[in-house]
Amino acid sequence: MEEEEACSFLTRFTDEFPTALEQDTPLPANPLSPKVSLHELHGESLDLGLRLLSARGAPPLLASLLCHSAVSELLQSDLSTFHCPLEDEHHTVLLQSAPVQRLFVNELINAALRWQQNVPALPAVSRPLVSTHAIRNARRKMEDKHVVIPYFSQLFGLNDGIQRSYLAVFDGHGGVDSASFAAVHLHVTLSRQKDLTSDPESAFKQAFTQTDQMLQQRAQRERVRSGSTAVAALIQGQRLLVAWLGDSQALLVRNGTEEEIMDPHKPDREDEKRRIEDLGGCVTFMGCWRVNGTYAVSRAFGDFDQKPYVSSEADCCSLELRGDEDYLLLACDGFFDSVRPSAVPRLVLEALRNLGPEVETGPGPETGPWPEPGADSGPGLDSGPGPDPDPEQAALRVAQVLVSRAKESGSSDNITVVIMFLRSPREILRDSASSE
Repeated sequence: MEEEEACSFLTRFTDEFPTALEQDTPLPANPLSPKVSLHELHGESLDLGLRLLSARGAPPLLASLLCHSAVSELLQSDLSTFHCPLEDEHHTVLLQSAPVQRLFVNELINAALRWQQNVPALPAVSRPLVSTHAIRNARRKMEDKHVVIPYFSQLFGLNDGIQRSYLAVFDGHGGVDSASFAAVHLHVTLSRQKDLTSDPESAFKQAFTQTDQMLQQRAQRERVRSGSTAVAALIQGQRLLVAWLGDSQALLVRNGTEEEIMDPHKPDREDEKRRIEDLGGCVTFMGCWRVNGTYAVSRAFGDFDQKPYVSSEADCCSLELRGDEDYLLLACDGFFDSVRPSAVPRLVLEALRNLGPEVETGPGPETGPWPEPGADSGPGLDSGPGPDPDPEQAALRVAQVLVSRAKESGSSDNITVVIMFLRSPREILRDSASSE
């Protein structure tokens, strides 16, 4: 089935793009920024390629392989013709995004044309079942971003035989720029860590630090002043790693029972308060606890006007998966401020039982394996029980149920929920029924 889907997509894609784009042809997807540094090129190219392929219904595994092939060719090319004149005091080499991304898109088209003639054997890897949903809610702007990369190893050409999946939630404040930047670059930085396999906890922390350093360089060029919390997870073989900055959280549910596997960074957490005060800062209550009377989180990407009080040093936890884990949930504080972790297993079970087969589960932003645009993900869920519920289909809408519940419970903040199922929803329902 995977190869049939791949052949079908490649035929459609090469019908739309039978040849490479001419120099004056508009790009089929807009670059994120008009200028990009050499360090940022990898992430921004993957983002553009995955958005372009997702919009055309590419199977996620094929999209990952195509993008890896195209970006590998791009990074080996002579890019000197795309250099902008040096403009800043740091002498950062910048590239003109539009022409360099046209070269990337052409590499993508060339790979598709080759593969359309001779489809390569696709790796025998299963696709994780993931449900995501995000809404702006009552806020003036949507400042959340989320990322799901089910085929992390294939996207980055990691040929060590270890299957990896990545998911992350970013909750911006003071603007969406920091959240957008981290959503595009954190997983790329993580893929470059030499000790990703041997010391993954250290690798994850280092990826956070390097991403924040890249963001600081962007901020100096473009006067970015926003910040963003982050919670990111990497499933690497049978090991789960979760790293975080700020108060977005991860929750693991095992055999129907929630496990809080992390402690969010908040200014009133005793060790965080002591760290800030030891640096000469203060934590004050102004409607909520704030660092130096400003930010309500003590660690985040960006927020460079409050460094080092607002730290970019991530924490990381690691645990071995035993096979009895039901799912992993990541969400921003807009969810956890109004839904208790202990309520999550019951809400998920209700959703799996009540959502019938009439629920639409076609391709869309909720199931895409790349950074989301950040707009509302659609109206609230209003589906009654179906005559013959399909747990696999229902699972794709579970995040929508949870977001709706958080909103109904009084949350006015942006709300983002991402759930990766680690066991079949049918097994989860069967085991819950037998324990009642």
